[in-house]
Amino acid sequence: MRPRERHTAKPPAESDSSLDIDQLLDPVLLRRLLRAKDRMDAASHETWPVERLAAVSGVSGAHFARSFKRAFGVPPHRYLLTRRIEQANTLLRDTELSITDIAFATGWESLGTFGRIFHDITGRSPSAMRREARAGMQQLDRVPACLLKAAQRPDLTIAVLEKRRRVAQDTLPPSTREEVS
Repeated sequence: MRPRERHTAKPPAESDSSLDIDQLLDPVLLRRLLRAKDRMDAASHETWPVERLAAVSGVSGAHFARSFKRAFGVPPHRYLLTRRIEQANTLLRDTELSITDIAFATGWESLGTFGRIFHDITGRSPSAMRREARAGMQQLDRVPACLLKAAQRPDLTIAVLEKRRRVAQDTLPPSTREEVS
């Protein structure tokens, strides 16, 4: 640790996003954050409050939340939403499970909440997403799965509620993944 750097004020033009990740997180903390992230990936259907993730990482809740966002670019809850929506997309595309079963299998406690957040993030309802995915399935057979997954990753750079507010006020341009009718 370099105490002098920690207590020195940053110049106004410099922000955390412009700093190298090595300067922001020590390797031990980064390994602990990765451990929590791996646990969320392995069991994204479970409830993951910040306190539980912090316990996995061995740090306080507030420190975990700040460090996770700094390391991965999104808060832990938004990361978990991304994983759940990715899994739901996969299940909608590849299985015959009902939408209700998919909602509960991916960790949602309410079908209504699942449908609303799924629509807010993807711009389509789960049933519309299933129809579109199946219609375009033959065209995507030759594309590697890793590329498909990256291309279909939900756009969660801003919070869902903030996005909903901006769309209602017509101040947010639609993302490339949304279709405006």
